[in-house]
Amino acid sequence: MKSNGFVIYAEGEEYVKQAYLAALSLKASGNRYPISVITNNTVKTKYSQIFDQVINIPWYAKSKTDLCTENRWKIYHSSPYERTIVIDSDVLVLEDLEYFWNFTKNYDLYFPTEVFTYRKEKITNDFYRKAFTKNNLPNLYNCLHYFSKSEFSHEFYKWVELISNNWELFYGNFCSKKYPKQPSMDITTAIASKILDCNIEVTNQTHNKPEIVHMKPMIQGWNNTKSQWQSKVGAYLTEDLELKIGNYRQDTIFHYTENSFCTDEIIRKFEKCLNL
Repeated sequence: MKSNGFVIYAEGEEYVKQAYLAALSLKASGNRYPISVITNNTVKTKYSQIFDQVINIPWYAKSKTDLCTENRWKIYHSSPYERTIVIDSDVLVLEDLEYFWNFTKNYDLYFPTEVFTYRKEKITNDFYRKAFTKNNLPNLYNCLHYFSKSEFSHEFYKWVELISNNWELFYGNFCSKKYPKQPSMDITTAIASKILDCNIEVTNQTHNKPEIVHMKPMIQGWNNTKSQWQSKVGAYLTEDLELKIGNYRQDTIFHYTENSFCTDEIIRKFEKCLNL
């Protein structure tokens, strides 16, 4: 088993395309560790060249919800690496994460607890997270997180599996206020953390790296908010892969959230810079 590696979960054809773009962004930013994709879909030959491994979702059962979260607990068991950084498919990594690999040597499991606007302002608006604030759940983000293969991580993910398979029951007990219409991995891992009383062990309130820019529109601090952030502000990617949202350069972790952002033109620019 290789020591370090990135894993991207992609359930659905459009998410495989996004996973390919995420992998391109990792390579283009100088990240040197292998990248695997976990998917139930056929991966094009063109895409597969960027991945260390293409891994089938084990014990697969079709997700019943829009966010396709029911199978995501399997990432822990499917990762071929001793130490894994998990990245959502709709994420661009615009920096070398070597510093994060070094930081997480002190952890079995680590979740960021803060995100930022595209202007690099810390987000305190709970528009999308009222279930967390109303139910006093740990404010965990799964779009980029870390685990090592360890007894503690295994125990944590056993609870994630149990909650995922019985989410209505657990959400009713731990998330009765602002009860979600469908399961969320952020809520599921927050409940697991609360059950195990391990929030201190899996987070660090004094550490906000990596800096995650979260592009959901209602938390950008705009006076007049559109249903999609791309309808409110322009996105510009140069041929040398400098990404600007409005006039603000993005150079950390960019969680774009909207599937339409992942265009063939953006992919072409990354491929060109990597000589693919």
